[in-house]
Amino acid sequence: MICWTDSLEIAISLSDKFPDIDPKKINFVDLRDMVMNLEDFEEGQSKCGEKVLEAIQMNWIEELE
Repeated sequence: MICWTDSLEIAISLSDKFPDIDPKKINFVDLRDMVMNLEDFEEGQSKCGEKVLEAIQMNWIEELE
């Protein structure tokens, strides 16, 4: 099970599932939806906020570099 606080694990999963998406150009609404649709993700959006999404986005960018 993946939770919002697992930003690195989420970033790795996003990188694997969406290899053609540039995380620098994604908006937070789309990012939130992508995370919530990951197979192992089992938490609702109530614990999701801008800082959580920023952490996921930064980890995703670092994962690609």
